Amino acid sequence: MENILVAGANGTTGKKIVNLLETSQYFNPIAMVRKEEQKKQFEDKNIKTVLADLEEDVSFTTKNIDKVIFAAGSGGKKVVEVDQEGAKRMIDAAIKENVSKFVMLSSMGADNPEQADDLQEYLKAKHNADVYLKESNLTYSIVRPGSLTDKKGKGKIELSGKLNKSGKITRDDVAQTLVRSLHDTAAINKTFEIIEGETLIGQAVPH
Repeated sequence: MENILVAGANGTTGKKIVNLLETSQYFNPIAMVRKEEQKKQFEDKNIKTVLADLEEDVSFTTKNIDKVIFAAGSGGKKVVEVDQEGAKRMIDAAIKENVSKFVMLSSMGADNPEQADDLQEYLKAKHNADVYLKESNLTYSIVRPGSLTDKKGKGKIELSGKLNKSGKITRDDVAQTLVRSLHDTAAINKTFEIIEGETLIGQAVPH
């Protein structure tokens, strides 16, 4: 089983990712959280945790880690410190330990932040983090969902390098797409957008 570090494990999408990994036959989740009191919910399920703050040193977090999912976000409060620089710190930590794949939860519009009406700062931060990952020597997948909803996932999406339209997607389906992208043959060095659609996630993710 591969050890998967989930940065942002305490977030709404992060928790879904950890749950999926926990039931997987391939992956073993390690939940990276920022506060001591966030550890218990995972440790109660025998899920290992790592305590680290994306605004500080995270170089120790990737020891004995095979792959990373970056699903952390500042919720718009500290976009440069967390969404951009925090992501870069995690990428550096992954490089240091020769992590075999880095799966980045990005956002639709991050390829062209200037065109956005709102969320420009956030999208700029995501854009800079994505570029940093692409220019690292890590094997990566960058997943850019449309607007997130808390409805129940369907397990079906529409996926393209560039969809040229906006749309919604459930957090369930985003989490499933991120986990699917962890596989060695899936979405290698690919950046793609996803919204709800009619194709099963397993078929939609490039492989």
